[in-house]
This record gives sequence, structure tokens and C-alpha cells, in this order.
Amino acid sequence: MASFNRVILVGNLTRDPSVRYTPGGTAVCEIGLAVNERRKNQSGEWIDEVVYVDVTLWGRTAEVAGEYLTKGAPVLIEGRLRMDTWEKDGEKRSKLRVVADRMQMLGSRGAQNSSGSRPAAGSMSAPELGGTIVDEPGLPPEDDVPF
Repeated sequence: MASFNRVILVGNLTRDPSVRYTPGGTAVCEIGLAVNERRKNQSGEWIDEVVYVDVTLWGRTAEVAGEYLTKGAPVLIEGRLRMDTWEKDGEKRSKLRVVADRMQMLGSRGAQNSSGSRPAAGSMSAPELGGTIVDEPGLPPEDDVPF
């Protein structure tokens, strides 16, 4: 049986990114993402629900997130789900998280510039979405069309 593990989320950072490096020198960044969902309840009133998701970014994407993102920044994350399991005080625990393959900073450049941040050097602009796309190294650029 085939399987497919893909997640696309758009939300706002719940905290400033924290970047650290593995012993091999690879950057890893942990961010929290708040994704809002608006729906009507049975009585017809609008209810806002927030889902909080932990996201892990690797490599250059992690470095860009740490350098240019701050709490509250809108971002699009594309990646896959991963279950982390560990044991604490003899009790098994687990947590579902997203491992990001791609990150896109959303919002206008003016909003980013007014907060002191700027688009990543060498990254590609996506004017229709008003953001900057950062892909993992080794992947072809999105606008790399052979004609």
C-alpha cells in the first residue's frame, strides 16, 4: 500500500526562532507555529480555533529563519510529519511535529523592512505571495525553467 506524508501550513510564529548547530556544523532551528481555523458552530456563531505546531528547520533554511523571523511573523511551511518518542521518569511520551522541507516568509517587503528584517540574500522573491522562498540546498530553484 502506498503512503504519502506531506504537510502545508500557514501561520504565525509563537516565539522567536532558536538556532543551534549539530556537532557536524549543520544548523537546526525550532519554531512554534500558530495556525488559526475559523468555523461556525451549531448555533451559527463564528469560532476561532488555534492549533499550535512545533516545526524543525534544517540547514540554510534554519539559518535564514533565525536571522530574519521574529515572533508573530507570518510564514508558510511545507514538510512532513514526524513522531518523536522519548521516556521521562519511566513513562513513555510522544509528540507529533513537522520537519520542514521548505519555508516561505509571508507579508510585504515593507512590513519586513519596517521591523528591521530584510529578505534573505540569494533567495527568490515570490511577488504574488509577497514573500521570500527558502528551499533546502540541493533542490532546484522554483523558477529554474529550461525555456
